[in-house]
Amino acid sequence: MTEHNFPPLKNDRLLRAARGEPVDKVPVWIMRQAGRYLPEFRETRSKSDFFTICRTPALACEVTLQPIRRFDYDASIIFSDILVIPQAMGMEVEMRPGVGPVLPEPLIDPSHLSRLVRPDVDKALSYVGDAITLTRQSLQGKVPLIGFTGAPWTLMGYMVQGGGSSTMPLPRLWLYRYPKASHQLLQLITDIVIDYLVLQVKAGAQLLQVFESSGDFLNDELFQNFSLKYLKLIREGVQNKLVEQNIPLVPMTAFPKGATLNSLEMLAKEGGYDVIGLDWTIDPSEARARLGPNVTLQGNMDPCALYASEAEVFERAAELVRKFGKHRYIANLGHGILPDGPITSVEAFIAGVHSV
Repeated sequence: MTEHNFPPLKNDRLLRAARGEPVDKVPVWIMRQAGRYLPEFRETRSKSDFFTICRTPALACEVTLQPIRRFDYDASIIFSDILVIPQAMGMEVEMRPGVGPVLPEPLIDPSHLSRLVRPDVDKALSYVGDAITLTRQSLQGKVPLIGFTGAPWTLMGYMVQGGGSSTMPLPRLWLYRYPKASHQLLQLITDIVIDYLVLQVKAGAQLLQVFESSGDFLNDELFQNFSLKYLKLIREGVQNKLVEQNIPLVPMTAFPKGATLNSLEMLAKEGGYDVIGLDWTIDPSEARARLGPNVTLQGNMDPCALYASEAEVFERAAELVRKFGKHRYIANLGHGILPDGPITSVEAFIAGVHSV
């Protein structure tokens, strides 16, 4: 990839907070901020299939910019999906209306690992890099651009389960019945994820987030062995490759949704991430006490709280900032905004955060 000349950044609150530097206001963005709650997104989506938008840089750029045009967010996040990695590994992924992602031919047992390919990430996922570069140019320095990936355990979950699940029984079975094959699969995904995140930084991503969206299916022992191990390898691998290639490091966030406070504490002590994302079940003051002063916390209002009155949403957002404190804090929801999240509540949430 060539060196890019991007416009200078006008709002660096997100990056300052991630690095532990002082900010004038707490930065705020929300997960799935480019999504179905926006009429302009629904209009784009009505004309194009979900993965077509992901694979078409101009469309991915357009939907990434939609929430930035409308709201006073302090960051943008590239429009993509965590399941582009299983696709690049040779698995079919369909986005079925009313169901979500489906992998029609999941990995049933370790013999199926031979079906997977180790892709040339720069070629197989070049469209994500192109979308990031185009978006970074189009943002004109207004806010930073976040790149992201799914974490290995979360991706393994989809690849073995064949889609989302409220209990993920099949991948959890693998951890106990096929621990060796599980580690083999997780290591393969880890190697691909490292290359993928490096590609995103080269393309212009200014912060990286690793989504461990299935953290709630792991107790502390399983988290340590099958999640934390690979989260650490990703952080180390990305930083080492960037240093080798003389590319400036970018802050990194890990978001293990549903992880216990013990697991989060392990991640804070051993993971080496700049930012740890918290879901809405975690108490802010307890998180601050347990995870320590040397990591930035991100989160964590319940997405359903957006259905309260605008005045209450504003007050809840301001209260979050008071509880977490202004230092080393990035305001967000505790998971993605729901498809019918009220737009006026999003405005109230942002205003509440910025009011403190």
